Amino acid sequence: MFRGSMVALVTPMREDGSVDYDALRRLVEFHIEQGTDAIVSVGTTGESATLSMEEHVEVIRRTVDLVRGRIPVIAGTGSNSTAEAIELTREAMEAGADACLLVTPYYNKPTQEGLYRHFRAVAEAVPIPQILYNVPGRTACDLLPETVERLSHISNIVGIKEATGSIERGREIMARCGDRLDVYSGDDATAAELMLAGAKGDISVTANVAPAAMHALCEAALAGDAERARELDARLAPLHKALFVESNPIPVKWAVHELGLIPPGIRLPLTWLSEAHHETVREAMREAGVL
Repeated sequence: MFRGSMVALVTPMREDGSVDYDALRRLVEFHIEQGTDAIVSVGTTGESATLSMEEHVEVIRRTVDLVRGRIPVIAGTGSNSTAEAIELTREAMEAGADACLLVTPYYNKPTQEGLYRHFRAVAEAVPIPQILYNVPGRTACDLLPETVERLSHISNIVGIKEATGSIERGREIMARCGDRLDVYSGDDATAAELMLAGAKGDISVTANVAPAAMHALCEAALAGDAERARELDARLAPLHKALFVESNPIPVKWAVHELGLIPPGIRLPLTWLSEAHHETVREAMREAGVL
């Protein structure tokens, strides 16, 4: 249903932490001009954890309005409260999002049966297309392939963002689910190989900084051009790594600010990138051809 380079968009903020909607407009136009294939609004990289419910919905609504149907908008609406996830997903659908991205419930560590019932409840309550999001490194919760297979039989669960970085995990999900469910990479460092193995795209942090290059990489991988995809990926590899020298989205917001696109704002408990890492990220940006 969705393909290519899907940017996990940062939420621009002023130094006082307030959301900067003028900068959001600039970001949307930048990504459309650079060939980004879809925008993921208010995911992990968009600081969903520290936005209020009202801000969360407003950023999604503004993003949809700014995009004006030119590319898909996928709204991050996950929560560790099933009722809250349903509410956010309904609000995103009413705001005009094309799909929703739902992270596994964090902190409360549900069982696989609990995960199945959580995602089924959201899907049954809100008829928008939904993409599962598995990132156990941040959530202390792993959505296993057999549970994904069960969920793939629910008609409006259309994909999964697999952020374990495991190609074998991605292959297993594809083998189990077939055409019922699309797999997307959630790990830039392994995205090219996962797409060459059959995934349909990459929900990308790196695309915030190098959108044209990530679009070209995804295009090559989806076309089965392994040589071109790996060549582009090799150039981007230092950037994939540098954008995680501190917790995401700390480095990527600094990098997008370095490009002159957003002010230097981030919300506590996250802090601005430590000066010791500035040159590391700058050098990776130079190698990627964006500075």
